[in-house]
Amino acid sequence: MENKTFTISVYSENNVGLLNRISGIFLKRHINILSLNVSESEIENVSRFIIVVDTTEKWVQNIVGQIEKQIEVIKAFYHVDDETIFLENALFKIDSSLLFDERQIQNIIKESNSEIVTVSRKFFVISKSGRRSEIEEVHEKLKPFGIMQFVRSGRISVSKEPMEISTLLQELNINKY
Repeated sequence: MENKTFTISVYSENNVGLLNRISGIFLKRHINILSLNVSESEIENVSRFIIVVDTTEKWVQNIVGQIEKQIEVIKAFYHVDDETIFLENALFKIDSSLLFDERQIQNIIKESNSEIVTVSRKFFVISKSGRRSEIEEVHEKLKPFGIMQFVRSGRISVSKEPMEISTLLQELNINKY
């Protein structure tokens, strides 16, 4: 089996220590986490982890099974890139003098569909959302001008097909009573 990029979605209660236990599952298998994002989900009081890994389908199935054994985990899913809509966000902090002295920077911002989110006397900040390759392209174009700071978020994604998590939660609530 060949390695592919998988996006794992984990719906869970928001408990201390869960992230540590989940990362331990990857550590034991020597699988590197390429990207990690944790936020609230579409369901009240339920968190969603988005974990991106490069591995085989057999390993990702095994990992998802181990994750689901964690008591706080409600359900975990995995998808290949074609089954999701995803992007990342990045911020670039650049010296303010360049915004007015280097016309090429304005062109980079416009051509890459980036936006300026703040301007001060000493720096300005560019925001870029998109695929990792698009962000890397902007990074390469801005690098010769000097990037003061750079940060990129983990992947955020939604599946193209329903994951039926809301139905599952409704069934669990009905079965409680």
